[in-house]
This record gives sequence, structure tokens and C-alpha cells, in this order.
Amino acid sequence: MGDRFFVGTRKGLFTVERGGGAGAWRIARAAFLGDQVPMLLPDRRDGALYAALGHGHFGSKLHRSGDGGETWTEIAAPAYPLKPSGYQDPPNPMNNNRPIPWNLELIWSLEAGGDDRPGTLWCGTLPGGLFKSDDRGTSWSIVRALWDRPERGEWFGGGYDYPGIHSVCVDPRDSRRVTVGVSCGGVWQSSDGGATWRCTATGMRAEYMPPERTFDPNIQDPHRVVQCAAAPDTFWAQHHNGIFVSTNGCESWSECTGVQPSAFGFAVAVHPRDARTAWFVPATKDEKRFPVAGKVVVTRTRDGGRTFETLTGGLPQEHAYDLVFRHALDVDRGGDRLAFGSTTGSLWVSENQSDSWQCVSTHLPPIFCVRFDTRG
Repeated sequence: MGDRFFVGTRKGLFTVERGGGAGAWRIARAAFLGDQVPMLLPDRRDGALYAALGHGHFGSKLHRSGDGGETWTEIAAPAYPLKPSGYQDPPNPMNNNRPIPWNLELIWSLEAGGDDRPGTLWCGTLPGGLFKSDDRGTSWSIVRALWDRPERGEWFGGGYDYPGIHSVCVDPRDSRRVTVGVSCGGVWQSSDGGATWRCTATGMRAEYMPPERTFDPNIQDPHRVVQCAAAPDTFWAQHHNGIFVSTNGCESWSECTGVQPSAFGFAVAVHPRDARTAWFVPATKDEKRFPVAGKVVVTRTRDGGRTFETLTGGLPQEHAYDLVFRHALDVDRGGDRLAFGSTTGSLWVSENQSDSWQCVSTHLPPIFCVRFDTRG
């Protein structure tokens, strides 16, 4: 399990496989060379692999492979509907009164629907639209119930100029229960397949806001939200200014304190069977954004966030300035193997829940996304 994973970068998609003796990993294949690949989805239900491509001026495209990435077919990309007649983009006070665009800027998340809905896919985008497909990406429709929420007018950009949906979690017990993370717009949840939504970020804290709005759920900036497969009521969030955990299905969140060397970062992964175990890759925050003291480390909690270990084995500890984006850390379905990649094109794998790491490459393009093959 977890003998292969996929890496989306600024200049293509790379397939990494285990082999070559002594537990070595190798880059086995490259595709879409020269193109940005911001998001990937290996769909364990039918073995399909989806790749989002960003072509800059020419927009976003979406491709599907049925043979593990050897060949590809272009499919439909999500497209925003026409604006209603007479509609005026409202100025966004949180974004220097610039209106939020009504068009696809970036495919920022792709997730499979439940086992009971084999054709369903979810797609989160900039500028904050959520899309759904019921035919394996042949067609898409925007989830108007979320797009039309009046609270969306207050969402604003974090690292990007516009708000975006970067995390989509589908409850394995009930595929109608969907949770999304928004930067900056908090956490939103639907219990009816997207027909209705409510904000579920109570307990999160935004220190970048005025005191009277610090705990406003609708303006929180979770950088990444993940859900434990075996204990779906447990969610972890790497927030702009801290690490938060919910053990009651996002009804409330608790902040983890005393995290060293930093509680700032973008990526988080949760063990698929042990909800109390989660991993993070910390950094120096805000305009700095590089590893604390130039040392790449992974932090791990095994007790639900009460304590954290700082793990360094096999990672560079001097003059290393690798930032890890929110989708560039993943754990396999077994829970022992992890992989993460950085903005410098470095890529590491762990076979032992991050006790130690081995370097696969130091010269890939900047890495946006790492995802284990979920088949098998």
C-alpha cells in the first residue's frame, strides 16, 4: 500500500514509485512538462487519476487518466455560469473594495464523492466557488447554495488576491455530509449534499483581525482542513495563526498551544485510523514564510494536540528554505508512509510515520501537490 504517489509541480506532473532496491524511491514518469499542475486526484473508487492544469492566460484545464497517468484525456473544466441579468459585483471591503471575479481563476481542490456515488466529484476554486460533477468530470455545475450565501461577500484572499476553497472533506459515513475550508472564509458544512450550508468555524481565532472580529467564524483563514477516515468527527486545521482540532464534527474547534518551533504553516495530514495523530510542516509566518532558523522539520502529535514532537531525521538542518504548500503533504491509506515536497523542488518520503525521511529529489520544479495512489 502506498508504493506510488503523484507530484504536481510548476512545470509538470511526476509519478514516483518505490523500487530499485533497499526501499529506494524513483521518479518513474513525467507528464504535462512545462505546464502548472496545481491539483491532483487519484480516485480509489475506479482507479482514475485527475490532473488540473493552469495555463495562465489560457485558463484552467482538467484531464483524466484511466491507466495511472500513462495516457490522458481532456475533460470539462468547471465554468462559472453567466451572471444574472443586471447583477453588479459587490465591492469587497476586505479586499480594498475590489469585486470578487465571477470566473474560474484556479482549480484549488479535487475530491471524490462517496462510495455510494461513484461518479461524483467535488472541485473547489478561486474565487470561492464550489463545483460538483456527477459524471466523472464530463460536466460540472456550481453549487449555488454556497455561492449565493450573503456571507460570501465578506470572504477575502489570504495568500492569493481572492478567496478560495482549498479543502473538501466527504464524510465516509454519509456522502451527503460535505465540509469545505475557505481562505479566508472559515469552514462550511452541508448535510444534504450541498443544498444548504452553515458556517462551522466556531472557536477559531484570527489574530490578523480587529479584536471585535477575532472570533468571527466567517473571516477565519484555515490554510488546510483534513478529516480522519476512521473517526470522521475529528478534523484538523492548519490555520494562518495556529493549529486547531475539532472532535465533534466541526461544531466547535480548539486551539493547540505551545507548538514549537512554530504553529504557522500550510500543510496538515491526519492518520487514517488514529484521529489523535497528525502531522504539520511549520514555518516562519506572514511575509517571511521560510522554515524556522533555516531548518526543515516535521511536527507530529500523537495525543490529539496536547503535545508535539519535532522530527528532523533525514531533513536538512542548515540553510534550508523549503516552504511546503497546503497540498504538498500526504499520508497513505495505511498510515505509515508520508511524502512532502517544497517550493525549492525538494521531495522527501518517510516509511515510519515521519520518524525519519529519505530524499527523493532536490531538483524538481516548485511542488504544489503530493498525493498517494489510493488503489489497492
